[in-house]
Amino acid sequence: MAQRHVDKVVVCDDGSTDMTANIARQLGADVATHSTKKGYGAAIQTLFRTAKALDADIMVTLDADGQHNPGEIPAMLVPILERKADVVIGSRFLGEIEKRSQMPRYRQIGIKAITKLTRATSKHDLSDAQSGFRVYSRKALEDLSLCENGMGVSVEVLIEAKKHGLTVVEVPAECSYSDSERTSTSNPISHGAGVVMSVVKLVVEQRPLVFLGIPGVICLLIGALFGIYMLQLYSVEHRIVTNVALASVAFALIGLFALFTAITLYAITRLVQKTGSQ
Repeated sequence: MAQRHVDKVVVCDDGSTDMTANIARQLGADVATHSTKKGYGAAIQTLFRTAKALDADIMVTLDADGQHNPGEIPAMLVPILERKADVVIGSRFLGEIEKRSQMPRYRQIGIKAITKLTRATSKHDLSDAQSGFRVYSRKALEDLSLCENGMGVSVEVLIEAKKHGLTVVEVPAECSYSDSERTSTSNPISHGAGVVMSVVKLVVEQRPLVFLGIPGVICLLIGALFGIYMLQLYSVEHRIVTNVALASVAFALIGLFALFTAITLYAITRLVQKTGSQ
């Protein structure tokens, strides 16, 4: 059905062991194949590279579990064609769409929790940060540089979009869960944990001095206080309290490790930024 609305359909076969690639080719799609399973994010990266190689003006992505309706592609394209957006997300939580949705309750809770976390980090006021139904303009294809191989790529896109000043908007998009619940191989708990860890990693990588440096200094100060307290006890009782000494050493080591890591990540980030600007 997607073929009715686009010039070319590309399927990323992420190391599947079934007939996915053959069936896709028989239906007229181009297939980009991974020899081994690399993850959702790796598949998205492959699609980005393929779209750029094809010199595409617009790229539409849909998940392969059948939950998205390709018939909604024209509506998704409108903000891009009218030059009002660089990235369009098909939201499952806008207006009447959410009321008609048959999404399992546990999925709703998880997606909304991750979306709140994403809003805080990416500064985009979104209702559905995890939707895989998205449209990217040519500028977005050129500017977005993705590294996440897992499900966290959906958040990485938003953080990168904010960094490059890209406009992100949402369009209501329905989803069908009757088939996707049976075909999905992703465990919701591992999925959610993976996304949260990706968000933490991306945020720390962007501002290591804040998220690692400050806690490192705090740990060093706590270690110093424990050390002073240990010396006071020694001066009075002429004995070393092992627990206090261990706490002092532990906090000091954690603080030093966090500081060294923050400085190293900051230096690497600065180097990458300078290299990219040349």
